[in-house]
Amino acid sequence: MNSHPNLRAFLAGVFVPTLILPGMLGLFLLVHYAFERSFPVERGLVFPMALLPVLWGLWNVIWRWSHPTTHLSLGAHGAILPLLLLPAGALIANCLGILALGASGVTWFQVIHVPYALIAPIFAAGLAVYYLVWKHVVGFVNQTLGVA
Repeated sequence: MNSHPNLRAFLAGVFVPTLILPGMLGLFLLVHYAFERSFPVERGLVFPMALLPVLWGLWNVIWRWSHPTTHLSLGAHGAILPLLLLPAGALIANCLGILALGASGVTWFQVIHVPYALIAPIFAAGLAVYYLVWKHVVGFVNQTLGVA
């Protein structure tokens, strides 16, 4: 199966967020309508839902291109992605008024306040999750599609 390896790599990368993000949307809708919690998450939900699968797909294509020279494992390559997504997402959210940086923490949607002391462990856990998902799930899909 040597035809279109970049397309297969892109589709393997897109697979995981395409499965997870509709579940997150369903959870949001459950909280929004069942519990009548009203906060403007819609503004910050639609754009990442459209962009994240594309970024995962492109990141997997970049791994396919760079792997012969860098020999970086797929899990480590995937764990680098949040290091790029977090600052870019925070910058965009701050410009759109979704995120506000304060003296003691970060406030999302003028409703949810997270102290800075919680952000580092949450980010470290996110890195671990990204590493495991890329190593096991994306790696399995890559192997199935003949990318790796």
